[in-house]
Amino acid sequence: MMLANARRTRYQIPDPNIGLDLVRATESAAMAASAWVGRGEQFAGDQAAVDAMREVINAIRMRGVVVIGEGEKDNAPMLHNGEPLGTGGGHGYDIAVDPIDGTELLSGGMGNAISVIAASDRGTMYDPKGVFYMEKLVVGPDVDSSQFDLDAPVSDMIEKVAKARGVATSDVTVAMLQRARHGKLAEEVRAAGARISFVLAGDIAAAIATARPDTGIDLMLGVGGTPEGIITACAMKAIGGTFLGRLAPQTGDERERAETAGHDLSRVFTQHDLVAGDNAFFVATGITDGQLLDGVRYLRGAVRTRSIVMRSRSGTIRTIESIHPLSQAAGETNVLLEP
Repeated sequence: MMLANARRTRYQIPDPNIGLDLVRATESAAMAASAWVGRGEQFAGDQAAVDAMREVINAIRMRGVVVIGEGEKDNAPMLHNGEPLGTGGGHGYDIAVDPIDGTELLSGGMGNAISVIAASDRGTMYDPKGVFYMEKLVVGPDVDSSQFDLDAPVSDMIEKVAKARGVATSDVTVAMLQRARHGKLAEEVRAAGARISFVLAGDIAAAIATARPDTGIDLMLGVGGTPEGIITACAMKAIGGTFLGRLAPQTGDERERAETAGHDLSRVFTQHDLVAGDNAFFVATGITDGQLLDGVRYLRGAVRTRSIVMRSRSGTIRTIESIHPLSQAAGETNVLLEP
């Protein structure tokens, strides 16, 4: 019996969420990669994750095309740009993949390695055409996006974040990749009185941490991978917040490729420029423990994974814990990835 003053709740079911299918691909890649944690075999771990992701994603009913394949910039194993994915039926999607974001972290047995897929409706994802690096600014949804400018002094950015969050500048933590190119940036952050959280490799988790509660990360700055930037843009469309990016060629050859491709190197992109439309998905599974997700755990007769699935159209954010039963047959270990 319903109470007289109770409000009725209506549960709406929109069109299917492909992220709930794609998460099986990141789960499989994370489990395959986890066998290589701390072994110092960066290439082998990456290859295992790529193979597992490709096998599972090609069983999903969709017409996917890889627009962003992470391995191109460093000749790593990869799902290739232009590669078709899925069964060939159903809806069409642009796909960005990073079977391991943080291969050095994986091989070194360090935290924050994740497996990632982003997707959007076919023809909506920006193709950087061989420009591998991008200057980035990422901040959460509680800070007014109109206040930020990539060319503004770092101290101004930090003050705005502090004011929006009601804290002192000394309580603001800025994440950045630990790279020689960020020496001046680090000096500016410290001069503004803020703290730094250096990221050894793989900046997707750190970028998303700016928009998640209780991560301790308030702002991300610096130059990182363009593929990771576009994947992050998908997440920020779903979770809210601000992503600003500008292509930043690091070599003369890369700059020449950018100019040949017709890129405007002065243009500042938002997440809505990099991923058009309102139907973007971000899916990630933890490989090693990190700020965003716990890593893979081996249990008695099973494997546990932790994942996150976001969709921009609905604003839905799901955190998923999965227990995958293990079985042995014909000398192989089989993992059940239930649809």
